[in-house]
Amino acid sequence: MKVIVTGATGMLGKQVARLYKEQGADVYLPSHKELDITNYNQVLSILKNIGPDTVVNCAAYTDVDGAEQEQEKAFLVNGLGPRFLALACRHCESTLIHISTDYIFNGEAKQPYQIYDTPCPINIYGASKLFGEAAVREIGGKFFVVRTSWLFGPEGKNFVDTIYSMAQQKDELKVVNDQQGAPTYTVDLAKALVDLNASHVYGTYHITNTGYTTWYGFAKKILKVAGFKTLVNPCATKDFPRPAARPHNSVLNPFPIEKVIGYTLPDWDNAVERHLQGTV
Repeated sequence: MKVIVTGATGMLGKQVARLYKEQGADVYLPSHKELDITNYNQVLSILKNIGPDTVVNCAAYTDVDGAEQEQEKAFLVNGLGPRFLALACRHCESTLIHISTDYIFNGEAKQPYQIYDTPCPINIYGASKLFGEAAVREIGGKFFVVRTSWLFGPEGKNFVDTIYSMAQQKDELKVVNDQQGAPTYTVDLAKALVDLNASHVYGTYHITNTGYTTWYGFAKKILKVAGFKTLVNPCATKDFPRPAARPHNSVLNPFPIEKVIGYTLPDWDNAVERHLQGTV
């Protein structure tokens, strides 16, 4: 089996690559210079030369606030890039796994979002990711669009590491308590992606760790597991004005992933414990 992983230097890309290597696959990890997903001729040439069974697209423009000022760049990477990958995958009869986000929703729902709920992003980042999703579906072929949220894991900048670092420097923290979502461990997500790909049940999915919390609740769990006595105070989103609006509720309902791969991901708090204690 041949697998190309784009964005392989990121948290999720590294875990996906590791799993496929452990399974004996030939894994290709092109750098941005070697494979610029916004260059269609380069994308098609690479895929023709390698002939991958699967392409996992973990490459993305992820600066939510920066996207407000760099709209064209966000849409180029998050929208046009997936379109080019989908076109090349269809040409080469490869499967495309495209990673999307909870930020395609506006956050006004009172319950977790289903895969069939209507997206309505409230920031440029979310709009660019939605554009990418639409492009992949429009082109068709063998594809998975996987929405996930609040990623954390080894070897990458994330909320867990940020809170851990801040707690070493400060006795007191203020963390937003009116945004809720599902923290998702890249180790667990990568396994689910590999298993989902093996199912060949193509389509759109929500995959996160089970349960949900606020950033405040997330921070408290991190500090508890890490053994810090740092005081954490809840605050409102309005207390920390940012260029990009954030959805207040971006919890994703995982239906029907269990029907396809046979399980749901472990509870998010269990994942935090495994991450901080160095166990998978």
